[in-house]
Amino acid sequence: MSQPSPHEITELLVAWGGGDEAALDRLMPLVYGELRRLARRYMSRESPGHTLQTTALVNEAYLRLVNWREVRWQNRAHFFAVSAQMMRRILVDFARDRQYLKRGGGARRVSLNEAAGFKVERGADLVALDEALTTLAEVDRRKAQVVEMRFFGGLSVEEVAEVLKVSKETVMRDWRLAKVWLLRELNNTVTSDE
Repeated sequence: MSQPSPHEITELLVAWGGGDEAALDRLMPLVYGELRRLARRYMSRESPGHTLQTTALVNEAYLRLVNWREVRWQNRAHFFAVSAQMMRRILVDFARDRQYLKRGGGARRVSLNEAAGFKVERGADLVALDEALTTLAEVDRRKAQVVEMRFFGGLSVEEVAEVLKVSKETVMRDWRLAKVWLLRELNNTVTSDE
């Protein structure tokens, strides 16, 4: 089967956004492989033994997307940017829930010596990154969107530029500045936790 054209996907997105449920049925088989690639990319950053699997992440994102009835999809890149954001939210919510459960309900007491041997899980890293990205969005929304689409969504510079309706040079500049800002923010978080 040949790869669907971006134009074909955009047409189906526009039709679906306009209320054509049959367009969604035709769209999903065309984008499912790319959604799995996004999910695999996310899951590759998680610790081994993570209880959420790639397929479950794709399915949860799909269920949330289906409930978005009135979205005016711009194009394929816009769809995948929103999908990436949704997957990020799902994983962050999952990590927060796991941390919440670890802080109480049914947890066994351990001595301070035992606790010193525990390792911080990558879910905490994801939560810290999400919090830093949320703070960046308050300071500069576009830079946060660039990070989300490039880092989490795997979109190319050209695709990000298309979604945000800015030049490729602007995307590259935002990408560089956002990475520096996030690194500084995450380092400050680690330093303040020690």
